Amino acid sequence: MSIKAGFAEIEITPPAGTKKGGWMQDLEARKFLDPIFARAAVFQDSHGGKAAFIQLDTLSVRWSDTDDLRRQIASACAFPAGNIMVSASHNHAGPAIARLAPVKKETKYVEDLKVKCVSLFKQALAAMEEAELGFACAREFEVGFNRRIVMRDGTVKTQAYFKDNPDALYTEGPVDPEVAVVIARNKAGKKIGALVNFACHPTHHGGTDEISAGYPGVLSAGMKKWGCPVTLFLNGAYGNVITVDFQRGISVSMEDAGRRLFRDVQEASGRMEFRGDCSVACRSQGLKLPFRKINAAEYHGRVRGAQRFRDNHLYEHDIDLLKAKVKKLGSQPAEVQVIRLGNWHFAGIPAEYFVEHQLRIKTETFPKRSFVVGGANGMVGYVPTKAAFARGGYETTLGPPSHLAPEAGDLLAKAAIGLIKGCK
Repeated sequence: MSIKAGFAEIEITPPAGTKKGGWMQDLEARKFLDPIFARAAVFQDSHGGKAAFIQLDTLSVRWSDTDDLRRQIASACAFPAGNIMVSASHNHAGPAIARLAPVKKETKYVEDLKVKCVSLFKQALAAMEEAELGFACAREFEVGFNRRIVMRDGTVKTQAYFKDNPDALYTEGPVDPEVAVVIARNKAGKKIGALVNFACHPTHHGGTDEISAGYPGVLSAGMKKWGCPVTLFLNGAYGNVITVDFQRGISVSMEDAGRRLFRDVQEASGRMEFRGDCSVACRSQGLKLPFRKINAAEYHGRVRGAQRFRDNHLYEHDIDLLKAKVKKLGSQPAEVQVIRLGNWHFAGIPAEYFVEHQLRIKTETFPKRSFVVGGANGMVGYVPTKAAFARGGYETTLGPPSHLAPEAGDLLAKAAIGLIKGCK
């Protein structure tokens, strides 16, 4: 058994004046702090197993665009469309890759992006060479923090500082400190690319007119200086994790977060044993996820614990659109995909998934090694735990970013666990 790997990247920085997405606010790109990229990694074992990752420095990617991009790549590159995972880093300082009220999708940008990604994929295929893969993990406790704070009345306030609220009692849930690293090197021992998986919102510069790749861009730049030309950042279940510690009142800068993760990668690399006999596999499953039941209290944001960060008109206008979608579709299509490299399994989940689901997937698939890639092959919005709905908070409040039923998270987890356990 042997394995080949190929990596490539291409710049996708939008032109000035492009609408930004991810802040539920009408913003345009006017300042450019650093470039944003699309990156690809392609793997093939000597028995014909194939899989590929495409990672975008954007907020999200919609399932319709994922399917179209896969079809284009399959046609142009003779690569199986279903073996490609397309994920976004969830970068809040990027272009409007999809509609998020009140900003419309930048359709021309997205179509140009797909053309660039086909070219990117061709470059990654052309770069394929015999490789060895190293696998290791580090722990990072000073970048990601759970952002949901339980109040004295039992409800949750998302992103509430303890010092500003005497009723703040405790942080609702955990984080996942695991930084998973895969490094590919050629037979001469030269690094050719890497995958890095960690769960945390990249929200820096989201509410400004600035374009940036956020902390994943800082990580990638550090990796290049270290001699690793292409690094794909595969964000995890980041739905309730952010670079702000609301208990201590500490906000981790984009630069510090990226540098810390880079040091974690270096630490992990020191424990790697590289091997060239890794096999590759891919499996997927389509789901139909239930929508939330919409009543008058939810429509007007009056349920227990409801938390809106924008005005009621914006929310209620989008809930009207959601009602039409529910009537048309009945349920939300979603795909769960698993790519296996050796004994490491990457489960693509099309959501801003709560980290508790990620931890469940990791523990229930042991002794296999499992990792979640959030925002992969689509975006269905926030997917909290069932328990979170009883307490409320921004992520559970019906509106543009949250519209699935409480059981959706468990359905996605069950599918991922089944795919991982069955992945040979």
